[in-house]
Amino acid sequence: MRSKPVTFSCEETLGLTPDDIVQQILDTTKWSDFKGYAFLPGIKNAEFEVQTPGLVGSRIRVANTDGSSHVEEIIEWQPDERLTLLMKDFSPPLSRLATSFEESWTFTRSGNSTKVVRFFQLRAKSWLTRFALVVISLFLKKAITRHMRQMRDASAGSSQRG
Repeated sequence: MRSKPVTFSCEETLGLTPDDIVQQILDTTKWSDFKGYAFLPGIKNAEFEVQTPGLVGSRIRVANTDGSSHVEEIIEWQPDERLTLLMKDFSPPLSRLATSFEESWTFTRSGNSTKVVRFFQLRAKSWLTRFALVVISLFLKKAITRHMRQMRDASAGSSQRG
């Protein structure tokens, strides 16, 4: 019997349009801005393996600062509303614990800003490994919160310069 996914979400209001946010996500040179948290590695680099015209099916190979890697595939793209990434093909040690992580970005426009909610579902290999993913999720949430604040601060700076 499969265990239920470990879930959490983070939200932040950014001074960007949904399209600007998606363009930042698609700019793989910005992925190394994700620094991780505690034992959770940051991203060293990322590059497209496949980039489809409609985004869905695009795959990004990610190398982490600890030498591990994974693939992120865009599985859903609803312009101005939602983008969903499926993280999979993990290298060890995460491959021993999880089958996939799903991250959905939802966008709600309000005036000159956008409320962003990033919702995660971490899928354990078994009920035994689910506990490890609960621990990982606590650190991942801190890393995502910090990353969202970086995006907020950068968007505030660009709107003041613009």
